[in-house]
Amino acid sequence: MNRSRHATRRLGTAGALAICTALVAAPCAVAEPVDTGKGGRGSSAEQQGGGDGKSGIYAAAKVQYSGSVAKGGSRGNVASADVNWAPPPCWYAPAYGAKQFKKKMSKELKEAASAPGMTGHAGAAINELQRHYEDDYGWTDTPGYKDYNVDKDGEGMFWAAVENPDEPDYLKRTSCSDIPFWVENGEPPPPQHEEAIKPEMLAALAYQHMELPKTKVSLAPDGTTKVNLPTWAWLDKAAFDDVRATATVNVPGFHIEATTTAKPTSLTLDPGTEDATMLPAGGECPIVDGRIGEPYAKGKAKETPPCGIVYHRSSGGRTLPLKAALTWEISWTGTGQADPVEMPDGTIEVTQEVTVEEVQSINR
Repeated sequence: MNRSRHATRRLGTAGALAICTALVAAPCAVAEPVDTGKGGRGSSAEQQGGGDGKSGIYAAAKVQYSGSVAKGGSRGNVASADVNWAPPPCWYAPAYGAKQFKKKMSKELKEAASAPGMTGHAGAAINELQRHYEDDYGWTDTPGYKDYNVDKDGEGMFWAAVENPDEPDYLKRTSCSDIPFWVENGEPPPPQHEEAIKPEMLAALAYQHMELPKTKVSLAPDGTTKVNLPTWAWLDKAAFDDVRATATVNVPGFHIEATTTAKPTSLTLDPGTEDATMLPAGGECPIVDGRIGEPYAKGKAKETPPCGIVYHRSSGGRTLPLKAALTWEISWTGTGQADPVEMPDGTIEVTQEVTVEEVQSINR
C-alpha cells in the first residue's frame, strides 16, 4: 500500500485523483493554485501550462476578485452571523485545453505506470484511466475520450477540481473527487458534477474575501467617562456606504461572475462589563435616517441618548473593552441572477478601550 501511495503522489494533478480513489479509498482533489487576481504563479498561459498561447487553451480558469476584497488573496474581515454557513470547500472549474491536458496527463500516467509497485490493482487502475482518455473507455458515469479530445482542442476544456485554500478541513477541501471531465464551450457541465463552479458559489467566495471598512464608534465622553453618566455613541453617515466584492471566472467559451453587496443595518454594543445599562436595551442600535445613534451636542447632558451606555461602576484605573459589532445585510447578483438574493448577515467587530471614573464631588 505504501508503494501505491508513493506512486499516487507521483501522478500529481489529474492522475493522483483517480489512483488515490481507486486504490486507497481516500479523498483526493486535483488542485491548481487559486489565482487571487494579483499576479504571481499561474497568472499567465505560459506560467500555467507552457505552450505558445496560439493554439488550445493553456491557462486554468482562476477565480479573479475585484472591488472591496482583501489584499493578496487572503480572506476578508467579515464574519457570517450564521455559524452553519460556509463558502464552498472545493469546486470544479475549466482547467486544461485538450492538447495541454494530453501532454500533462500522458506524461503523468507513463511515470506512474513505471513506478515500483504499480502492479495488480494499481496497474489495472492506471491502464483503465489511460484507456478512459485515449481509447474512449467509460469511467464510472463519465464517458470516455478518444486521444484526449485533441481533435476538439479550442472547442471546450477539461474541468478539474480546485481546493479552496481557506477551507481548514482537509477532508472537505479534498472532497471534490471526480476525475477531469470535458465540457464544450457554451455548454453547462454534466449534472452529476454538482460542485461545478456556478454564480452562487462565486458569490460565496466573494463574501469570504470581502473587506469591510473598520468600525470606529464616536463616543461622548470619548475615552474617559463617569459612573452613571450616559455615554453617547454614534456612527456618521459616511460609514453606511454599500460595499461590493466581485468574483469572476473567465476563459474562452466560459464566463460567469457574481457581485456580493453588503449594506450596514445596525450596531450592537457590548460594554465589557456587567455593571452597565445599554441604550436601547440589548445594545442594538438601528439605522435611523441614515445614521446610527445621535451625535452629542452641548445642552444634551440630561437627555437619554438613542444609542449609548451608562456605566454603574468605576473601572478601577483600568480600561474596559467596549466592543462594537456592525451588522451588514448581504446579498448577491450575477450571471443569470439580476434580482438580489439574500445571504446570511455579516458582522465586523472592533474593540475600543474605555476608562470609567467615579464622579468627584465636594460637600460643604
